[in-house]
Amino acid sequence: MDIGSLALRQATAPEDVSPELRNELLDCWIEVTNAGGAAGFPFPPIDAQLAGPAVDLLVAGLAPGSSRLLVATIDDRLAGWLNVRRDDFRLVAHWGTLHHVQTRTGLRGHGIGAALMRRVREVARDEMGLEQLRLAARGGVGLETFYGRLGWREVGRWPGALRLAPGDDRDEILMVLAPL
Repeated sequence: MDIGSLALRQATAPEDVSPELRNELLDCWIEVTNAGGAAGFPFPPIDAQLAGPAVDLLVAGLAPGSSRLLVATIDDRLAGWLNVRRDDFRLVAHWGTLHHVQTRTGLRGHGIGAALMRRVREVARDEMGLEQLRLAARGGVGLETFYGRLGWREVGRWPGALRLAPGDDRDEILMVLAPL
């Protein structure tokens, strides 16, 4: 399957996110969550009424030094995205956290997520001055393997931290990428 030309860009301020991009982010978030992805809403199905305020909050919080949105597009259509954030508190300002790593379900397996992850490493190091990145992933879906192939290492687990349904408790996997 030819997926077209992949382009990566970032938004560093709310005005960088057009109404069209905001709607594509919303559609992607709904799609990924309803397909079972752990993208901030653990209990699908979700809709625009639930996800819209989360997109708006994320966009409103964009700032060059503390929160950036990385988007992947194919032929000017959103293919995937993620958010990288840092806390400005001096004690922890040297590391950032990844949130909402998402690829449109029909485009998975084409390297979009890996391209976003490689680019965020560069952005975090070269533009945000970070020394390491962290993330938490839901266990039981193979995400630690995906991230591990990209240089991330597991540093801990919170056993049974996520209760998806009665009898379906999952570990939360803590991962780090350092040095950048």
